[in-house]
Amino acid sequence: MRLLDFEENFLTLDFLEWRHLHRESWMPLKLSLKPGEKFVINGAVLTNGEKRACLIVQNKACLLREKDIMQPEEATTPARRIYLPIMMMYLDGDGNDQYYNDFALRMTEFMSAIKDRNALVTCVEISREVMSGSYYRALMQCRKLFEFERERLSYDPQSISKHAANY
Repeated sequence: MRLLDFEENFLTLDFLEWRHLHRESWMPLKLSLKPGEKFVINGAVLTNGEKRACLIVQNKACLLREKDIMQPEEATTPARRIYLPIMMMYLDGDGNDQYYNDFALRMTEFMSAIKDRNALVTCVEISREVMSGSYYRALMQCRKLFEFERERLSYDPQSISKHAANY
């Protein structure tokens, strides 16, 4: 069985069934905050005061730092279009079906377009994390795709010969 065949079958499994069978375990989380740093806990946007602070979250909560939050208009690349619905599944439990459908479509498109084995393995890992409801882990895995994309899509305009730049 090819990796893509496995992934296509994996993405079609019943999302709700997987979500109920594989709940992410939790443990207390120590959050060190810089002055003025924003973060989201269970949908509430909070801002740290003027001094460094340390919070300990004792129970399971959806938490994202400002640097990990993406606005819809920032989803401008294929990997970012995968990240956004995962983030929304993590932050907004009510709309998971639509976000999951968006995720599955974007992931399928992305995997169909790439050949790099490491990137494909990362895609499978992300899909597994999403299917198990481990959205935060999926988000952190998805950041690897940002780097993969950056390496393939970036170029140095100075490296293009003057002749080639004229065409």
